[in-house]
Amino acid sequence: MTQPILTSVTRISDLAGNEFDIAPVARADWAMADYVAGEVLDATGYHTVELPDGRMMEVAEGDTIIGAFGARAATVEACGDWQAIDGGGFHALTPAGLFGELTSKSPFLGNLMSLRYVGHVQRGGQKITMRNVLRAVEPMPLEAPVVLITGTSMSSGKTLSGRLIVRLLARRGLRVVGAKLTGAARFRDVLSFKDAGAIEVFDFVDAGLPSTVTERELFEQCLERILSLIAAQRPDVVVAEAGASPLEPYNGKTAIDVLGDRVRFNVLCASDPYAVIGVATAFQRDPDLVAGGAANTVAGIELVKKLTGLTAMNLLAKSSHEPLEAMLADKLGLA
Repeated sequence: MTQPILTSVTRISDLAGNEFDIAPVARADWAMADYVAGEVLDATGYHTVELPDGRMMEVAEGDTIIGAFGARAATVEACGDWQAIDGGGFHALTPAGLFGELTSKSPFLGNLMSLRYVGHVQRGGQKITMRNVLRAVEPMPLEAPVVLITGTSMSSGKTLSGRLIVRLLARRGLRVVGAKLTGAARFRDVLSFKDAGAIEVFDFVDAGLPSTVTERELFEQCLERILSLIAAQRPDVVVAEAGASPLEPYNGKTAIDVLGDRVRFNVLCASDPYAVIGVATAFQRDPDLVAGGAANTVAGIELVKKLTGLTAMNLLAKSSHEPLEAMLADKLGLA
């Protein structure tokens, strides 16, 4: 077997440059966050993988890639779960190495990469998992204010909005930490926060999760680890994205509950003005700003105002940057 290709969910491990074994494990002993190897069977659709440094690489049939078992529940792209695997085949649910059986897919999405189960990553006959490679982290309270970016769905403009906010705050000389608290594994999104000026970035992979479609209790434990990692950087402000929508099964609502009053500014990225009503009603809490597709045009901005009374801005327009920075300064108590 040629050298396996490590995907970005392995970036928290020591697999790169160190020896490990790949051997089959009985189906009854499989679990979420296990590191597993799959042989690429069909790469005619999505045929790139995300490497541990965030770079994309094309793969070919016959290549072996290492990822981790997990679940995805995207409203506009694809759904799948490792627990649905029946037999020796499964799919790469994201390029980052989130592995599971595809259960539902948008007709507008190309074919996901199909793989054959080769075995589990092991040392000394013991499974290596995303959970057991984690190093101890000293619990620390997060005292910095949080700018929270939520959305009505995936692809609603959250990451773009987060990048802009990071850039505006970093330009003021603030120590900004970027985070993606919920979603399905992709290193690209949170890395873009670092490109925008964040001193460091973290996501749920740093807590041993391939996605946050998991039990609330486990997610809460992992979130506390992420918040401790953030607190250790001693940030002035945290810009945190909750992937997908808080109403989807990614534990977005849990993240909002745990953050509590540390959230000083909330941006809701909406796909359209009517979706704003749904999220605001569900949480009985109005965001400070609406952005994303709902604010692409003056017509959308005016409709958001008419339907909800909320302020909306097209953050792609440079004219929005000064008023946005003023809103942030007011809510975060910046001089």
